[in-house]
Amino acid sequence: YHLMDKGRIRMLDGGTKIVEPLIYGQNSTVGSYSGYDTISLSPQSGISAAEFDWKQYAASIAISGIEEAKNNGEQEVINLLEAKIMQAEESMREGFNQMFFADGTGNSGKNWNGLGNLIESGNTVGGIDSSDADNAWWRSYEENTAGALTLAQMATAYNSVSVGNDHPDMVLTTQTLFEKYEALLQPQLRYTDTKTADAGFQNLLFKAAPVAYDAHCTAGVVYFLNSKYLTLVGHSGKWFAQTEFQRPENMDASYALIMCYGNLTCRNRAKQGKLTAKTA
Repeated sequence: YHLMDKGRIRMLDGGTKIVEPLIYGQNSTVGSYSGYDTISLSPQSGISAAEFDWKQYAASIAISGIEEAKNNGEQEVINLLEAKIMQAEESMREGFNQMFFADGTGNSGKNWNGLGNLIESGNTVGGIDSSDADNAWWRSYEENTAGALTLAQMATAYNSVSVGNDHPDMVLTTQTLFEKYEALLQPQLRYTDTKTADAGFQNLLFKAAPVAYDAHCTAGVVYFLNSKYLTLVGHSGKWFAQTEFQRPENMDASYALIMCYGNLTCRNRAKQGKLTAKTA
């Protein structure tokens, strides 16, 4: 929901990899000048690219011969198919949500990328090894001291991934830690983001970011997300694309597939952060 709300879903027509351009440094030629002064034409550095694999995701829709017979009539069959398609699409969205909290290693590495991989302080993401000292700019903020969650820890995490008005726009955690944060607040400070609440999500505010909980969030983790740099990339020709129904020769049933190609990517890991090993 948050990625859709922020317009962070992008369609591509294809490519061997999903390429995300990265800006991690300043243009060194910027400067004042006067009259006929020469202006530096030095080649710019500080730009790189992360490459992410395309991943696949699908659900099948089945309708048996007896179901067709019981729903005799064109409109009844259409209603049944619409219900099955809606069920499949909603189940896929829920499955996406669950994958996006994991690290992408599930199902023998076939699962899509998740926050558990994108937001780390020393791993390889997009083909760039953040454990290398030269790639320190590609590390996320991570504080993993075991213990009870505190407002000071949250403030440090939020501030560490913020620059000016570029700051987290969502804090995601578990129900347990959401309730811990709620208990830490004074009653007069329990402000909520009305837009997030109108969408049906319980939330509180931490600084300028809504704080919400999700059943699939990893235990003990509080994520500080800047969705400006997170993108759900899909293939324009294979995004909730449905195949025609086919009837196998040896079965009294018809089958169709709903398929998605894409992955969850990140353009700036240093603007993302997390607290781990936290308790109530």
